[in-house]
Amino acid sequence: MPASPRTELLSLIDEAFDGRAWHGPTLRRAVAGVTPAQAAWRPAPGRHSIWEVALHAAYWKHEVRRRITGGPRKRFPIEGRNWFAADGQSWPDTVRLLADEHRALRAAIAALPPRAFGRRVRGRDTAAFTIRGIAAHDLYHAGQIQLLRRLQQKKAG
Repeated sequence: MPASPRTELLSLIDEAFDGRAWHGPTLRRAVAGVTPAQAAWRPAPGRHSIWEVALHAAYWKHEVRRRITGGPRKRFPIEGRNWFAADGQSWPDTVRLLADEHRALRAAIAALPPRAFGRRVRGRDTAAFTIRGIAAHDLYHAGQIQLLRRLQQKKAG
Protein backbone atom coordinates (compact mmCIF):
# COMPACT_ATOMS: atom_id res chain seq x y z
CA MET A 1 0.00 0.00 0.00
CA PRO A 2 1.47 3.41 -0.94
CA ALA A 3 2.39 5.83 1.82
CA SER A 4 0.22 8.87 2.41
CA PRO A 5 1.35 12.25 1.07
CA ARG A 6 2.02 13.33 4.68
CA THR A 7 4.25 10.31 5.32
CA GLU A 8 6.13 10.84 2.04
CA LEU A 9 6.70 14.54 2.74
CA LEU A 10 7.84 13.90 6.31
CA SER A 11 10.28 11.27 5.04
CA LEU A 12 11.54 13.69 2.42
CA ILE A 13 12.28 16.55 4.83
CA ASP A 14 13.83 14.15 7.35
CA GLU A 15 16.09 12.57 4.72
CA ALA A 16 17.25 16.02 3.66
CA PHE A 17 17.82 17.30 7.19
CA ASP A 18 19.03 14.47 9.40
CA GLY A 19 17.93 11.11 8.09
CA ARG A 20 19.82 8.36 6.36
CA ALA A 21 20.80 9.50 2.89
CA TRP A 22 22.67 7.90 0.00
CA HIS A 23 23.83 11.21 -1.50
CA GLY A 24 26.17 12.37 1.23
CA PRO A 25 25.77 14.45 4.36
CA THR A 26 22.38 15.90 5.21
CA LEU A 27 22.12 19.49 6.39
CA ARG A 28 22.42 18.55 10.06
CA ARG A 29 25.39 16.29 9.35
CA ALA A 30 27.03 19.00 7.24
CA VAL A 31 27.12 21.35 10.26
CA ALA A 32 28.10 18.63 12.74
CA GLY A 33 31.59 19.10 14.12
CA VAL A 34 32.01 22.57 12.61
CA THR A 35 33.83 24.90 15.02
CA PRO A 36 32.80 28.54 15.51
CA ALA A 37 35.92 29.63 13.60
CA GLN A 38 35.07 27.33 10.69
CA ALA A 39 31.45 28.50 10.76
CA ALA A 40 32.51 32.17 10.57
CA TRP A 41 35.07 31.71 7.76
CA ARG A 42 34.31 33.29 4.36
CA PRO A 43 35.83 32.04 1.11
CA ALA A 44 36.06 35.65 -0.12
CA PRO A 45 34.77 39.07 0.91
CA GLY A 46 31.03 39.34 0.44
CA ARG A 47 30.53 35.55 0.30
CA HIS A 48 28.42 33.68 2.83
CA SER A 49 29.86 31.75 5.74
CA ILE A 50 28.60 28.40 7.02
CA TRP A 51 27.11 30.29 9.96
CA GLU A 52 25.08 32.55 7.66
CA VAL A 53 23.96 29.57 5.56
CA ALA A 54 22.74 27.77 8.70
CA LEU A 55 20.78 30.86 9.83
CA HIS A 56 19.32 31.22 6.33
CA ALA A 57 18.20 27.56 6.33
CA ALA A 58 16.60 27.97 9.78
CA TYR A 59 14.78 31.09 8.61
CA TRP A 60 13.28 29.34 5.59
CA LYS A 61 12.07 26.41 7.70
CA HIS A 62 10.34 29.03 9.87
CA GLU A 63 8.85 30.78 6.82
CA VAL A 64 7.65 27.55 5.18
CA ARG A 65 5.96 26.56 8.44
CA ARG A 66 4.13 29.89 8.49
CA ARG A 67 3.07 29.52 4.86
CA ILE A 68 1.73 25.98 5.10
CA THR A 69 -0.18 26.59 8.33
CA GLY A 70 -1.62 29.91 7.14
CA GLY A 71 -0.84 31.39 10.50
CA PRO A 72 0.09 34.96 11.31
CA ARG A 73 3.63 36.05 10.64
CA LYS A 74 5.54 35.21 13.80
CA ARG A 75 8.85 36.91 14.23
CA PHE A 76 11.92 34.80 13.55
CA PRO A 77 14.14 34.81 16.67
CA ILE A 78 16.76 36.89 14.86
CA GLU A 79 16.05 40.32 13.39
CA GLY A 80 15.93 40.41 9.61
CA ARG A 81 14.87 38.27 6.66
CA ASN A 82 16.51 35.66 4.45
CA TRP A 83 20.22 36.29 5.19
CA PHE A 84 21.50 37.20 8.64
CA ALA A 85 24.76 38.39 10.15
CA ALA A 86 26.22 35.82 12.51
CA ASP A 87 26.80 38.32 15.32
CA GLY A 88 24.87 38.20 18.56
CA GLN A 89 24.33 34.44 18.60
CA SER A 90 26.72 31.62 19.42
CA TRP A 91 27.42 28.90 16.85
CA PRO A 92 25.93 26.17 19.11
CA ASP A 93 22.80 28.34 19.48
CA THR A 94 22.59 28.62 15.69
CA VAL A 95 22.82 24.84 15.24
CA ARG A 96 20.17 24.43 17.95
CA LEU A 97 17.92 26.98 16.23
CA LEU A 98 18.25 25.08 12.95
CA ALA A 99 17.23 21.81 14.66
CA ASP A 100 14.39 23.51 16.56
CA GLU A 101 12.99 25.04 13.37
CA HIS A 102 13.17 21.64 11.67
CA ARG A 103 11.26 20.01 14.56
CA ALA A 104 8.62 22.76 14.48
CA LEU A 105 8.22 22.42 10.69
CA ARG A 106 7.96 18.65 11.00
CA ALA A 107 5.26 18.98 13.68
CA ALA A 108 3.33 21.44 11.51
CA ILE A 109 3.42 19.06 8.53
CA ALA A 110 2.35 16.13 10.73
CA ALA A 111 -0.63 18.17 11.98
CA LEU A 112 -1.90 19.24 8.54
CA PRO A 113 -5.18 17.69 7.45
CA PRO A 114 -4.89 15.69 4.20
CA ARG A 115 -6.69 18.32 2.11
CA ALA A 116 -4.18 21.00 3.19
CA PHE A 117 -1.38 19.52 1.06
CA GLY A 118 -3.17 20.63 -2.12
CA ARG A 119 -4.04 24.09 -0.76
CA ARG A 120 -2.33 27.03 -2.43
CA VAL A 121 -0.01 28.79 -0.03
CA ARG A 122 1.59 31.36 -2.31
CA GLY A 123 0.61 32.13 -5.87
CA ARG A 124 0.26 28.81 -7.64
CA ASP A 125 2.40 26.93 -5.10
CA THR A 126 0.69 24.28 -3.01
CA ALA A 127 1.68 23.26 0.50
CA ALA A 128 3.09 19.97 -0.85
CA PHE A 129 5.17 21.82 -3.47
CA THR A 130 6.49 24.18 -0.79
CA ILE A 131 7.40 21.29 1.53
CA ARG A 132 9.25 19.51 -1.28
CA GLY A 133 11.03 22.80 -1.93
CA ILE A 134 12.29 23.14 1.64
CA ALA A 135 13.74 19.63 1.44
CA ALA A 136 15.58 20.58 -1.77
CA HIS A 137 16.70 23.80 -0.06
CA ASP A 138 18.24 21.80 2.80
CA LEU A 139 20.11 19.56 0.36
CA TYR A 140 21.37 22.49 -1.68
CA HIS A 141 22.77 24.18 1.41
CA ALA A 142 24.18 20.91 2.81
CA GLY A 143 26.25 20.70 -0.38
CA GLN A 144 27.23 24.35 -0.09
CA ILE A 145 28.42 23.81 3.48
CA GLN A 146 30.41 20.73 2.46
CA LEU A 147 32.07 22.78 -0.27
CA LEU A 148 32.92 25.57 2.20
CA ARG A 149 34.43 23.01 4.57
CA ARG A 150 36.61 21.58 1.78
CA LEU A 151 37.72 25.04 0.67
CA GLN A 152 38.82 25.78 4.24
CA GLN A 153 40.81 22.55 4.40
CA LYS A 154 42.47 23.33 1.09
CA LYS A 155 43.43 26.85 2.23
CA ALA A 156 44.78 25.53 5.53
CA GLY A 157 46.72 22.68 3.92
